[in-house]
Amino acid sequence: MFDTLSDRLASTFKNLRGKGRLSEADIDATAREIRIALLEADVALPVVRAFIKQVKERATGSEVSQALNPAQQVIKIVNEELVGILGGETRRLRFAKTAPTVIMLAGLQGAGKTTLAGKLGRWLKAQGHAPLLVACDLQRPNAVNQLQVVSERAAVAFYGPQPGNGVGDPVQVAKDSIEYARTKQHDVVIVDTAGRLGIDQELMQQAADIRDAVSPDEVLFVVDAMIGQDAVNTAEAFRDGVGFDGVVLSKLDGDARGGAALSVAHVTGKQIMFASNGEKLDDFDAFHPDRMASRILGMGDMLSLIEKAEQTFSQAEAEKMAAKLAKGPKEFTLDDFLAQMEQVRKMGSISKLLGMLPGMGQMKDQINNLDEREVDRTAAIIKSMTPAERQEPTIINGSRRARIAKGSGVDVSAVKGLVERFFDARKMMSKMAQGGGMPGMPGMPGMPGMPGMGGGGARKKKQVKQAKGKRKSGNPMKRKAEEEAAAARREAAQAGNPLGLPQGDQEPQNFELPEEFKKFMG
Repeated sequence: MFDTLSDRLASTFKNLRGKGRLSEADIDATAREIRIALLEADVALPVVRAFIKQVKERATGSEVSQALNPAQQVIKIVNEELVGILGGETRRLRFAKTAPTVIMLAGLQGAGKTTLAGKLGRWLKAQGHAPLLVACDLQRPNAVNQLQVVSERAAVAFYGPQPGNGVGDPVQVAKDSIEYARTKQHDVVIVDTAGRLGIDQELMQQAADIRDAVSPDEVLFVVDAMIGQDAVNTAEAFRDGVGFDGVVLSKLDGDARGGAALSVAHVTGKQIMFASNGEKLDDFDAFHPDRMASRILGMGDMLSLIEKAEQTFSQAEAEKMAAKLAKGPKEFTLDDFLAQMEQVRKMGSISKLLGMLPGMGQMKDQINNLDEREVDRTAAIIKSMTPAERQEPTIINGSRRARIAKGSGVDVSAVKGLVERFFDARKMMSKMAQGGGMPGMPGMPGMPGMPGMGGGGARKKKQVKQAKGKRKSGNPMKRKAEEEAAAARREAAQAGNPLGLPQGDQEPQNFELPEEFKKFMG
């Protein structure tokens, strides 16, 4: 959704790089480009004006003029101001002192409230709560049935005593649901109300009556992030007519301009609390203004990626795999490789995961064209192998490759390529787990047959030959110092420090990785 805005901002900041000092004209030109980028992204005009005013005031002050790198300082200011208009700090749910906590959902027709109720229920259940979904949308045809289906998919309890389709009193259903939740020991009640328009006074009054009947701890206004500026007008109408405590953005994975998302928190004064970025029930999470600003500026979102990994990967399994790799490359089998790949797949779309990495904005087209089915093809190839072949892939000869290719529906070359890549990856992972550094990087032990990774044998031989032909100094003292330095470099290379970096009083052969890096490498 924010791709166009990200691209415009990136090109704007590119013009600033390399300038040792920013003039007033540079700052004005940058502010103008940012203003155009925000307006093209459909951000509300009052928000754009306030944003540009703050950026210009700070950019013309001492924090930029006295900075060592003015361009980076301007990017820092834009990042902080983006966080500000997105709501500042992350807003958490308020839970009632005495259960159940009541959360009421309100919003326009078609904003995705019913599906979002299931996503929120599933998210709360993962947090250790016992939510109950209540069907108070008795106007829309089959709304009650839809919520029941969504609740079953999310494995969350459902309460819907009335059939809906225009039959039943939603206010009474909301009242009864609180007592039902107490009886069944549900600590959170999520009330799904009928979709309405800001000008529909009857439905607005019904929402107000439900609010008064259940006294919700949180009223969440669900906004379709794709409807543009009208989202801001609707949010203001709901704020004045019913009132709400927080905003939930739905359909954040759409391709429309995302200005509404950047505007609604600033205009209404209510923070965005959750964001839904896909059709699946797990495409939902708490909204973090700082992480969203970082994504918009192409800086990635490593914290969200780490959280996803922590939710998916078992700590015990990760430690077991690290210990396996540390023993040697042959300990890591194709079964382990398949298990790791399936764990990564559980984290969600590979394209989305890659998009969270810093600097991946420059590879946007490649990421968007990534074939997600390639993971399934790789899994099919491995599953077509016998247990013995997975344990020891070196036994896979021509006839075995042909059988595996036929069983998995791929070419023989695909099987051969997978096995070769597996051997290379296994060597690299094992070397990293043993603290040997990244194989194949320039100046480090190279990995044969890895194109574009550097560290090849031919280059090393050429460098040695040039070193032999180097003239020696005629000064005996200087020549001795040169010979000692060369000997020290050779010892360092043999001790696993090919760069020959100076290490103070520590002898090269006693060099060890820092503890923090060892922990990071497992």
